[in-house]
Amino acid sequence: MAVAGVDVGAATAKVLILESGEILGYSITLTGADIKKSADKVMEQALQKAGLSKSDLKFTISTGYGRNFVDFADRSMSEILCHARGVKFLIPSVGSIIDIGGQDSKAIELEEDGRVCNFVMNDKCAAGTGRFLEVMANVLEVGSIDKIGPLALKSRNHARISNTCTIFAETEVVSLRAQGWNRIDLLAGIHDAIASRVVTMASGIRLKDDAVFTGGVAKNVAVKKALEEEMGKKLLVPDEPQITGALGAALRAEGFA
Repeated sequence: MAVAGVDVGAATAKVLILESGEILGYSITLTGADIKKSADKVMEQALQKAGLSKSDLKFTISTGYGRNFVDFADRSMSEILCHARGVKFLIPSVGSIIDIGGQDSKAIELEEDGRVCNFVMNDKCAAGTGRFLEVMANVLEVGSIDKIGPLALKSRNHARISNTCTIFAETEVVSLRAQGWNRIDLLAGIHDAIASRVVTMASGIRLKDDAVFTGGVAKNVAVKKALEEEMGKKLLVPDEPQITGALGAALRAEGFA
């Protein structure tokens, strides 16, 4: 009775295989330009890890930005509902969720039983997303985006980035660099700016205790720290914060299997 959840975001595609509430395997890959091809690829990878084939799957639910392009899914479902279900499974005490992906960010408020009671989302602008960090890493010629979090934590004099718009912030960072600001202090300021943008967005919901941070950007230690300082709350991060949407989709698929 294995089932699958497929979460196709703008930046990455994720698949998780579940059987009787147990995770058998999952995979994460870049979405790329061809959503269907990426979904097929990540499904094959996850099935291989689980030691299964497609014929072993009883039901598959797709979610995320590209959910309607997953032609092998039996049903598609809102990413808000799937993220909430996945996080509730991993961290039962969750009260709210901050999710920052490659191209969007969202804040979700949950009832005690895990039902979504409110949410806000930014999917129209790169500000407050992983893309914002990628652009800034390129501007400062840092190299791998994985390096920017640990580097930012070394700063003792954060630069102030007043623009959260990616285009304007890029110009501002270039100007500050020309004025003599070093990369580490600029990176710290960039992380502060993304935290400010996300918390402003999240003001549209009640940020309850046991707030959970998910999405690929949750792996960035400096974003987590900046968010905690801005919110005045500690954030919980799952062991693998990118799979909560796929997990939630798989859990919901069990209800149809």
